[in-house]
Amino acid sequence: MKMKNKAWLICQVSAAAALVLAGNAMADEAFSSDSKWMTGDWGGERTKLIEQGIDIKMDYVGEVGGNLNGGFNDDKTARYADQFGLGAALDLEKLFGWDNTQAKIQLTNRNGENISNDRVGDPRAGTLSSSQEVYGRGHMVRLTQLWIQHQFFDNKLDVKAGYFGEGEDFNTFPCEFQNLAFCGSQVGNWATNIWYNWPVMQAAIRVKYNINDELYAQIGAYNQNTSQLEHGNGFKLSGSGTNGTVLPVELVWSPKVNSLPGEYRVGYYKSTAPADDVLEDDNGQNAATSGNPYRVHDSKHGYWFVAQQQLTSHNGDASRGLNIAANATFHDKDTNFIDNYQSLMFVYKGPFDARPKDDVGIGFARIHVNDDVKKNAELVNASNGVSDYDNPLFSPIRETEYNYEINYGFHVTNWLTVRPNLQYITHPGGVDQVDNALVAGLKIQSVF
Repeated sequence: MKMKNKAWLICQVSAAAALVLAGNAMADEAFSSDSKWMTGDWGGERTKLIEQGIDIKMDYVGEVGGNLNGGFNDDKTARYADQFGLGAALDLEKLFGWDNTQAKIQLTNRNGENISNDRVGDPRAGTLSSSQEVYGRGHMVRLTQLWIQHQFFDNKLDVKAGYFGEGEDFNTFPCEFQNLAFCGSQVGNWATNIWYNWPVMQAAIRVKYNINDELYAQIGAYNQNTSQLEHGNGFKLSGSGTNGTVLPVELVWSPKVNSLPGEYRVGYYKSTAPADDVLEDDNGQNAATSGNPYRVHDSKHGYWFVAQQQLTSHNGDASRGLNIAANATFHDKDTNFIDNYQSLMFVYKGPFDARPKDDVGIGFARIHVNDDVKKNAELVNASNGVSDYDNPLFSPIRETEYNYEINYGFHVTNWLTVRPNLQYITHPGGVDQVDNALVAGLKIQSVF
């Protein structure tokens, strides 16, 4: 009997010790390499908040870009741009008992300078992509997300409404590179002045229907308002200044190929806002020479394709292996500066057994300027009587820019990734007279 009691006691003590150890494991200290967050689990309080339905989000992205060779100005320097993020994802079922309902609020603050603006590209033309994707949309604090989401009919129908950008749900793409041509929703980069990517928000609604476990369709409506881009309007919730509505539709298929995940997207967008022709006036003549205003179209449109597929696993570990991704966007030739874009990327996750969470990536991108934009610039130069590229009045002729990047992501801890990279830009800004540029980059991603 005593032996039974002793065995029972040992089991109880062991169980209690296991619970204590488990609790301590969850309550990772600040700067612990095992923690998901740099600031740790706050003595277990952060995990408790998540269990209660409040997931606090704090993150940082910093990017260095230095011109090693070539470009418009070979006076070597380095630029730094960064972004701080603070927000919270809320499970309203846990918080208030609202079944199948979530919400999110997110603030962002961007600062810094970009090497592409005046070193890589001719300041009169800039570059088409950017060697520091985190740069842009002003040095200011913005409300980037403020939305509520609910699932109906056994999660078949999903509705999201509030303030957010198209790239959160449509044409979505990860950001495992530093060059903008390989990072995030690409439609927003090339659909001129209508589709605003992170961190700009828009009043919006998105409706998604899950056809089956692998296939869903969605449609959205986003307020198109150029005043959202202005400095000081980072918290603007009113509709004043509205130009029109962006209406994207998309079909998304997520199959398993040889038991490895993939995602394939095809979509179309239409903007109902007036859009200027890039070449002609109302009479079908070249506006640059006729002196008449450019023709105004009542809408503009475009479409896209995205493919992502894991091709291999690494020694049976599906979290490691070779992944391939491709993007293509096509835009309205009457109104859009860029008429087409394509990219191809390869990322190998976990290339070395000693560094199973690292990754190595290589990407290729082509960005083509609308031929009518080129023709319009030629006519502007002719009408101004300038033909010398070095003349300050000369409007650079832009055609096609090519971007290349190779990088290695050091997974330093679960909350810190450091990604050195090299970028090569051919014809920066699509301008043949600008020397090809070699850029050294460093991207730092941290979760607080």
